[in-house]
Amino acid sequence: MSTSYLEVFRSPRLAVILALGFSSGLPLALTGGTLQGWMTVESVDLSTIGIFTLVGLPYVWKFLWAPAMDRFVPPFLGRRRGWLLLTQLALAAGIAGMAFLSPRSNLTAIAWLALFVAFASASQDIVVDAYRTDVVSREERGLAGALGVVGYRLAMLVSGALALVLVAGSGWIPALGWRNTYLLMAALMAVGVFAAFWGEEPSTAPAAPRTLREAVVEPLREFFSRPRAGWILVLLVLYKLGDAFAGSLTTAFLLRGAGFSLDDVGLVNKAVGLASTIVGVLFGGALMVRLGLYRALMGFGVLQAVSILTFMWLALVGKSYPIMVFAVGFENIAWGMGTAAFVALLMALCDHRFTATQYALLSALASFGRVYVGPAAGYATDPKYLGLSWATFFLLAFVVALPGLAFVWLLREEIERAEVAATP
Repeated sequence: MSTSYLEVFRSPRLAVILALGFSSGLPLALTGGTLQGWMTVESVDLSTIGIFTLVGLPYVWKFLWAPAMDRFVPPFLGRRRGWLLLTQLALAAGIAGMAFLSPRSNLTAIAWLALFVAFASASQDIVVDAYRTDVVSREERGLAGALGVVGYRLAMLVSGALALVLVAGSGWIPALGWRNTYLLMAALMAVGVFAAFWGEEPSTAPAAPRTLREAVVEPLREFFSRPRAGWILVLLVLYKLGDAFAGSLTTAFLLRGAGFSLDDVGLVNKAVGLASTIVGVLFGGALMVRLGLYRALMGFGVLQAVSILTFMWLALVGKSYPIMVFAVGFENIAWGMGTAAFVALLMALCDHRFTATQYALLSALASFGRVYVGPAAGYATDPKYLGLSWATFFLLAFVVALPGLAFVWLLREEIERAEVAATP
C-alpha cells in the first residue's frame, strides 16, 4: 500500500469526527425511545406519549436556521467549533435539567425541556455535518462519513438500550434510576466538548457570508448555477429509495410473513444488524479511498439493490434462520456501504462558503422520499388494497432501486466534477 493511502487512516481528524458522531447521536433517544420508556413507567397515558413524538420536529426543519450558523461566528474557537461548543453545552444543560423532573408531576416542563434538547441536538447536527465537510480532504470523505455513522449508532445504543439497563439494573450493574441515568448521559456530552477543543478549525473554508440574506439566498443560487443541478436533486431522492421502501416493512415481514418470533427478530436486528452496519460503513469508507466517489456510489448502490433480493429469497423459501441471518446481515452491510458513499456525495456537493445551509437542505431533500415510502409500502402489501405477496413486494422494491443507479450513471461527469471541486 502507498504511504499516501495509509496516511488517510492515521489522520487525527477522523478520531475527532468519530467523537462528534457520538455526540450527535447521544441526545436522540433521550427525547425519543428512552423518554417514552420513562413516561410509560410513570403511567403517562398513551395519547400523551404519542403527542411527545412531536418534539422531534426540529430534526425535520433544521434547515430553516442553518443559514444563521453559516452567517454568524461565535467569539471563540471559530465558526464551526464555536457553534459545536455552544450546542453541546446547551445539550448537557438540557439533559441534566430533564433529570430533575418527572413525567408524572412535571409533564409540561419536561415537554419544553425535551423540545429544547431536540432543538439543540438538531443544531448540533447542522454544525457537525458542516465541520466534517469543511475539515476533511477528498480522500478522507468516505471514512469521515463512515466514522460519523459509527459514532452516531454507538451513541444511540448507549442512550437507548444501555440507558434502560442502567435505570433498572441488571446482574452486576446497579440500578441508577432515571435521574442518575440522565445525569450520566449529560456528562457524556463531554465527549463532544473534548472533540470541539481537540479538533482543528477548518483552515481553508472561505469567510462567512456577510449578511443573513446572503446566507439564505446565495447557497440556493450557487447550487442551481451548476450544470444539471435539478437532476442531481433527483439523484439524492432516488439513490436510497429502494432500500428504504423495502426496509419500511422488513420487521413486519419477518414477523407476519416469515413467521419469526419477536425474540428472533429483536436479537438478529439488534446484534447482527448493528454489527453488520458498522462493518458496512467502515468497509465502504475504506474502499472509497481507492475507488473514488462515482465508482463507490455505483458499486455500493448495486449491492444495496441486490441485498433486497435476499428478502425475496426468504419470502419464497419460508421460515429459515440461516437465510434470515444472511439477509439481515447482507442488507445492513450494503446499507452501511451505500450510506458511506451517499454521505460523501452530500459532502462533495457543498460549497464551503455555505456548508451548514447546503448540507442541511440536501440531506433534508434526501430524506424526503424515505419518509413517504412507508405508506406506499403499506398500501402495496395490505390485502384491502394491492395485496402484493411478500416476494412480489421485495421484487418491486428492487425495481424501485434501479432508477437511482441509472441517475448515478447518467450524472457521472457531474459527480466527478463535484468530487474534485469540493476538495478543501
